[in-house]
Amino acid sequence: MLAYVLVNLNVPAEKELVQEFIGMPEVKDAHILFGEWDLILKISGKNSEDIASFVIDKVRSLEEVNLSSTLIVAK
Repeated sequence: MLAYVLVNLNVPAEKELVQEFIGMPEVKDAHILFGEWDLILKISGKNSEDIASFVIDKVRSLEEVNLSSTLIVAK
């Protein structure tokens, strides 16, 4: 299953976090954005539970993260 996660930060930590996310096995690609969202992550998992666990445990749990939005790709 493929998904994109948009991330809004409450502090300027884009460069550090994008490198941290790139090192995670679930993350296939990560980029810094300009505008309302600060980062976009392309992630994969076996199922929606894997996607949810990643977002809850590894994205939303970070103190730098203000808001996230997960977009699951329809195939």
